[in-house]
Amino acid sequence: MDFLKSLFGGGGNSTHLNAPEAKARIDGQEALFILDVRQPDEFKGGHIAGAKLIPLHELGQRMKELPMDKDILCVCRSGSRSSAAMRQLTQAGYKALNLRGGMMGWQMSGYPMKKGK
Repeated sequence: MDFLKSLFGGGGNSTHLNAPEAKARIDGQEALFILDVRQPDEFKGGHIAGAKLIPLHELGQRMKELPMDKDILCVCRSGSRSSAAMRQLTQAGYKALNLRGGMMGWQMSGYPMKKGK
């Protein structure tokens, strides 16, 4: 039960969005930048349309590629690497959010994924 709660919500932490919350933000009028911090082969296997790939180990050197004026949704496979990315970005002054459950939660919710680059 705790596993499903971690994937689909149950906390009140606004810095972590579950898949339905993230999808609502993406589909809404709010500006949301999607940052995928997985490896290129993981990204090619399926990602959220419009996401920018910056592997976590490159994030420190590539932050200048990210917008300061939009919320940044950090995404990985399970939510662990993206949580680390969110903390790193927040410490650098960005407005960052974590996709709780990552792409596993996104896929389990039945949301579309783009294959390839």
